[in-house]
Amino acid sequence: MARDIRPPAVSGSWYPASAERLGRDVDAHIAAAVTEPIPPPKAIVVPHAGLRYSGPVAAFAYKALGQAVYRTAVLVGPSHFVPFEGVSIWPRGSWQTPLGSIRVDEDLSNRLLAASGAIIEHEAAHGREHSLEMQIPFIARLLPDATIVPMVMGYQSRVTAFDLGDAMARVLASADHPLLVASSDLSHFHDADTAARMDALVLQRVEQMDAAGLMDELEHEPHHACGGGPLVAVLHAARQLGATTARVLKYADSGDVTGDKDSVVGYMAAAIW
Repeated sequence: MARDIRPPAVSGSWYPASAERLGRDVDAHIAAAVTEPIPPPKAIVVPHAGLRYSGPVAAFAYKALGQAVYRTAVLVGPSHFVPFEGVSIWPRGSWQTPLGSIRVDEDLSNRLLAASGAIIEHEAAHGREHSLEMQIPFIARLLPDATIVPMVMGYQSRVTAFDLGDAMARVLASADHPLLVASSDLSHFHDADTAARMDALVLQRVEQMDAAGLMDELEHEPHHACGGGPLVAVLHAARQLGATTARVLKYADSGDVTGDKDSVVGYMAAAIW
């Protein structure tokens, strides 16, 4: 059915619509990211701004995947435009990209739908949303044979975040080589020094794999991370799936690209294994 095909929403604006140019840009970001070898991550944390801004940071997390085999990327990001309770999953069909279509893992999606009442179908939440779409070029380039499970979180409550984390842990425990992807930018529109101080609190909680502590920070100051709920859910699931270590691979802000350090957005790349 046509509704099962999710067309790009920000192709040609947030990233190039040309397959050749998009592939070249993604490859350049990956090549420029210098990382030390680490074990294959169970999860990564990536930003989701326009490719020229967040791509150089996201590349560190995607490069950390190395040559590991991943069959499915389970993507969790925030809903920027549609407010709703729970988590909206795109459970079937495919997502179109300039680099080709990526198939949705329908079986895994159905198992997640059955695992939690917080996970629902709410197609409108995906229509304009960029938090997951900005990951698709990297996945298409680096994991071309992988399927995806796209989920966006509405109101980022403690109950929703931990419920999603528990559901993902239960379902992915028997999945074939899954990768969890948490999509979140950090603080918005502070000067670079203030942003770095605010963002350090999130980076610290991630490296400590402290989902509960991160949720405490977000409830006190929700503007620390626009995808804080997805971050909490992925940290919570990854720990249950056996992860014991998290490492921030790169931190930067939008001023590193624009030159404007008076009003920046913070970006983090991290790996969890």
